[in-house]
Amino acid sequence: MTHNEYDQLLANAIMALATPELPQHFSRLVKCLASFDNLIIIAYHGEYRPAVLYREYTDPVVYLPMDNQYLGGDYLLDPFYREHLRGGVQGIRRLVDVAPDHFKRTHYYKNYYQQTTLLDEVAVFAQITEDVTLTACFGRDRSSGEPFNRHELGTLQQYAMTLSTLLKKHWQEYRFEGVIEAAPAPLEERLRETLNQQHSIRLSPRQAEVALFILRGHSSLSISLHLDVSLQTVKVFRRQLYAKCCISSQAELFALLMPLFAQLTGHK
Repeated sequence: MTHNEYDQLLANAIMALATPELPQHFSRLVKCLASFDNLIIIAYHGEYRPAVLYREYTDPVVYLPMDNQYLGGDYLLDPFYREHLRGGVQGIRRLVDVAPDHFKRTHYYKNYYQQTTLLDEVAVFAQITEDVTLTACFGRDRSSGEPFNRHELGTLQQYAMTLSTLLKKHWQEYRFEGVIEAAPAPLEERLRETLNQQHSIRLSPRQAEVALFILRGHSSLSISLHLDVSLQTVKVFRRQLYAKCCISSQAELFALLMPLFAQLTGHK
């Protein structure tokens, strides 16, 4: 890529702001910085179900589980969604850098993520309002068969502010449908309520919190660091959680809780 080529693509994207053609020009601009196999632009609003604003792909299999599984509740375990909930996130994030240490052991990874054939993902974050975050996720899947390399990642980081600003400017008036409704209760509360209603299992707030950490792919050590408690205390919480749920393994915890996730979305 020459400077003149990038300059022309950037100029085209700027001219396309506030028009339906912006996503395609944005895609071409990023592709000159780092090639990718697929792109999806998602709007997150608080803890409500996210909305897909744009998608493109080389292999259609990558988004086959998106509408039913991801938007149906699996997004609650997505590391990029967790970044959104942190608030104020701008610029570039790579999935492998923000995912928990045991991410690849999770139900989300094995039963959703592997279906997509994704090998690597990088997202541009843009904060639209206090509650609304846009992410443009660029993926490498089985089409290319390889992750982003260090040079590509460095180039994307170099232009992170430009890419984030383009998204923010284009969607500055975007508002999520249903925002006038009351905000959903925290996820831990919704999980406790649903478990109690459907299985007569009554978890404490801390036990529900630990359950969600496990589902997202955090090891006991990682949980202890996040909760600022000892590793031994986390092990006690896990034993209590498993005893109340009448299970003895992480796999059984996934089997019990994952079917409930479609009911835990903030969508009305």
